[in-house]
Amino acid sequence: MRSYRSRLLAGVVLLGVLAGCSSSSHQTGTTASSKPSASEPTITVGVLTDLTGPASNVSSFVPTGIKAGVGKAAEEGYNIKYVIADAGTNPAQALSAAQRLVQQDHVFAVIGMTAVLFAASSYLHSQGIPVVGANYDGSEWLTNDNMFSIYGYNDFTKVNTGIAKVVKLLGGTNLGLIGYGISPSAADTTKADAVAAQDAGLKAGYVNANVPFGSTNVEPLVLAMKAAGIDSFFPVTDTNTGLAAIVGLRQAGVNLKVAFLAEGEGDLLAAGPATEQQAKGVYFPGAYEPVQMNTAATKAFQAALKKYAGVTAPPSLNQYFSYLSIDGIVQGLKLAGPNPTQAKFIQAMLGITKYDALGLLGNHPLSFAMADRGQAAGSPLCQYLTRWNGTSFDLVPGADPICGQYTGQSVAAS
Repeated sequence: MRSYRSRLLAGVVLLGVLAGCSSSSHQTGTTASSKPSASEPTITVGVLTDLTGPASNVSSFVPTGIKAGVGKAAEEGYNIKYVIADAGTNPAQALSAAQRLVQQDHVFAVIGMTAVLFAASSYLHSQGIPVVGANYDGSEWLTNDNMFSIYGYNDFTKVNTGIAKVVKLLGGTNLGLIGYGISPSAADTTKADAVAAQDAGLKAGYVNANVPFGSTNVEPLVLAMKAAGIDSFFPVTDTNTGLAAIVGLRQAGVNLKVAFLAEGEGDLLAAGPATEQQAKGVYFPGAYEPVQMNTAATKAFQAALKKYAGVTAPPSLNQYFSYLSIDGIVQGLKLAGPNPTQAKFIQAMLGITKYDALGLLGNHPLSFAMADRGQAAGSPLCQYLTRWNGTSFDLVPGADPICGQYTGQSVAAS
């Protein structure tokens, strides 16, 4: 099972402070403290994310995750400066923003944290620009050797057993699935998970892989799912769409045994008390250790968020992603040697086959190597699970993590 940013479906400065996360299309940041060391020059990184448009509600967490990651990188002597460019949840705008980062800002690398990165990926590849981020928007992460996903390299067209295992574990029998049509990963995941459910002896009572991005017009979906008799629901969407459907289903009298949201815990809490109550009983899957586990890795993550970004709440999915994207850049710089070129950085990253995400992947590291992409060995299909009880998040027994496997089946790519 996967946690999906394209649904997003939601991870640059020296110890620095973002110059405000407004809706401006271009922002820069730098550090307020120590000077770069002679051996470690300042690296300028572009952050391509959705400050505006339908995905901006979850992308608003990107800057704080970046600040936490950059602060931690500075502790290791890696000096990172950032420029944030707004993709606007719009393919054309994403491409033009990427072009500005390369041609005007002369960035060394790009952190890809947008639901429409696929629109800029060919350009960035042609320019030899390293891209570090999260594989949640499309298949370009599988094929472009300049792209490195700290989320792993799931092939969203491949059927895997994860969703079925979780639904069965939690007592569901009839699954409803929806996904955004504009997002290849969301649409393909929706269709693949329907096949997985049926293979596992569950019903896939309602499947809709063509929901408009960010839509909260869920009444037709709710009525169709009620008629199909679903008792479980997985929206491969952002919180706005997913929670609107969950509320609608409950109001329509549907007894949901299992309901998921595909964002992080921080995304829910940021929405306020009313949303918190609406989401009571909802499950949150995630590829990384949740902070409730209190491991060394989660404690270090929370400490960095607090120290460098002033964040004390449970993290959002995009805070995980952006924090770890900075770490991915640091890992590549460590291996690329003094005065790294972009080509040396890319080759160094391709040689990393056991990336543990600063320990947040637990015992399931991933590989950046081309040969491992889209394969079980290089893309751990493991998810941790928490449940919101109305006041706090509880760990789910038996899902620490729960891991799926590819079945060998595929669905047509969207």
